[in-house]
Amino acid sequence: MVGFMTNNNFHVIENEWIVLEDGTRLAARIWMPDDAGQATPVPAVLEFLPYRKRNGTAPRDESTYPVFAAAGIAGVRVDIRGSGESDGVIDGEYTPRELSDAVEVIEWIAAQPWSNGSVGMMGISWGGFNCLQVAALKPPALKAVISIASTVDRYNDDIHYKNGTHLSAQFSWAATMSAYQSRSPDPEIVGERWRDMWLERLEQEPFFMEEWLSHQRRDEFWRHGSICEDFEGFPIPALVIAGWADGYRNTPLKAVSGMPGKAKALIGPWVHKYPHFAYPKPRADFHAEAIAWWRRWLCDEKNGADAAPQVRAYILDGPRPARWREADPGYWVAKDAWSEPKAMALAVDASGRLEHNPRDRAGGNALLRSPLDTGTAAGEFFTLKPDSEMASDQRPDDAGSLTFDSAALGEECVILGQPVLRLRLSSDAPLANLAARLVDVHPDGTATRVCYGVLNLAHRNGNAEPQVLEPGKAVEVELVLDACGYRFAPGHRIRLSLSSAYWPTVLPPPYDATLDIELASVEVSLPLLGEHSRIDLPEPANPDPLPHYEELEEGSSARSIEHDLRNGVTRYRVSEDTGLNRHPGNGLRARDVTEQVWSIVPGDPLSMTAEITSVCTIAREGWETTTRSTMKLSCTETEWIVSEHMQAFHDGSSVFDRERSARIPRDCM
Repeated sequence: MVGFMTNNNFHVIENEWIVLEDGTRLAARIWMPDDAGQATPVPAVLEFLPYRKRNGTAPRDESTYPVFAAAGIAGVRVDIRGSGESDGVIDGEYTPRELSDAVEVIEWIAAQPWSNGSVGMMGISWGGFNCLQVAALKPPALKAVISIASTVDRYNDDIHYKNGTHLSAQFSWAATMSAYQSRSPDPEIVGERWRDMWLERLEQEPFFMEEWLSHQRRDEFWRHGSICEDFEGFPIPALVIAGWADGYRNTPLKAVSGMPGKAKALIGPWVHKYPHFAYPKPRADFHAEAIAWWRRWLCDEKNGADAAPQVRAYILDGPRPARWREADPGYWVAKDAWSEPKAMALAVDASGRLEHNPRDRAGGNALLRSPLDTGTAAGEFFTLKPDSEMASDQRPDDAGSLTFDSAALGEECVILGQPVLRLRLSSDAPLANLAARLVDVHPDGTATRVCYGVLNLAHRNGNAEPQVLEPGKAVEVELVLDACGYRFAPGHRIRLSLSSAYWPTVLPPPYDATLDIELASVEVSLPLLGEHSRIDLPEPANPDPLPHYEELEEGSSARSIEHDLRNGVTRYRVSEDTGLNRHPGNGLRARDVTEQVWSIVPGDPLSMTAEITSVCTIAREGWETTTRSTMKLSCTETEWIVSEHMQAFHDGSSVFDRERSARIPRDCM
């Protein structure tokens, strides 16, 4: 145990070693109620992450776990094997070893003299994923989970693939994980071992992109950890939270559909952040929600948390794209029981307009071959800031799309759920993608993206055994778009936008295909809100709940699109600099700087390239470590080509330098 600090009625144990059966030591930071002990045992909440408790997730940990501890709930924040100050080397995402380690940690917590034997598990993103996956393993002491911005389907609802399309987020996340896992342990915790531990990680860190690209179908690799494979076997209550501005928006409704007796859903307007400090506002009082949840299931307190509506969701009311979305207009609704929504089908009438039950359907066909740089208004898959990371005005992307508009609405149309597109088409190439966007067209023409869906047409009948297209042969297609909660106001128009490209969100197949769409077949079903009640959801009392660390150098963020007209190249650039910050407690200084460049020549899918460089620095007085990683991605008609160059420096001197690369066959993608 390394030192602890006290505050009010709890204290913080800065580092506690949890020793696993194989001798591996995992580093934990614990917020402990002062009265916890054999006379007053307390429940505990575990968060199990690779993101460094000392400085990576410290701000959000320090906003939440003191509140839990003050309410009599211990918080246990553990770095997984091979991250932070924990021993060993990470072996991938959500691997059997990671999950079994978490089960051991839960057993350790439950066996402590201060524990009442009941453990909860929570997290956002990685921690939201693994808490569901660990729960599916049924450790006896784990009684409930809170999962935020997560997935129940690792293949179709994560950053890797989506309905068989290759998401660019897979490459950017591989580069991020490579950079994150390259950072050194803190000598203040591990002592002189820090250098050997660091070099071991650098030498043995997985080549994430090679592994993920080796599984382009929904095989056993992706079925592992996808709890949708056995919803009925999920054992415990789960509060599942997401934001409409995030890529992980489908999970809450999938969870309540698959686990109606166990799951509760809460969906707000937020980006990929905890609800008590997320944007766009309104926020939710996550601390009060979580404490009620934990006290109900970890202390058997009859407080009504189990009687909450099955779904609570924020209905967006015509937000406009903006450089910064501080708050989105809308209102909260509740549905006591979730069921398949009643749908309203819109089809294309003879005039080319979207209409409910048109008297005469459109005739003929429409050809679609979008410029390969269509999609630059999409924003990020998972958003961390409500700025240019969010989808912008859709008119630039609509210019490269086939669009169908309704008439101006005479009355509101409110939806909650996943829209479904059905159509019939053929392709002149064996592989092609289809992207569909549901768009709110404001009276002045401004176009807000409500939701979108993408499909690799070879995966139209499933993701396990793709079937390439027979050029010229028409096929039936069903494309389920992402979940949304939205009000189309009177005077607005509903737009369906179809494109054969959605770059850089989706990387192109090896052919620049032309799609031939039968207009009479185009139909989009909108999930109507149906029976519901309006509710008020309390916001946090503290408008600024995160601690502020000492800013030594200011950070920056930039995003731009460059059209090189002379050479016919479109480049999408992203720059992120966290600035240099110092933690006031442990003194660590940290800075991450990332540069991304995505490029493509419209009309040439094999011209697609990406390059991401990340520089990560951790330091304190008299000691500094820096890593620089550069990852590149390109392709041929038959292969994906990926490379990585990793360099590491201690006090300015090189200690590690490695290059590795791989060529992975394209598999119906």
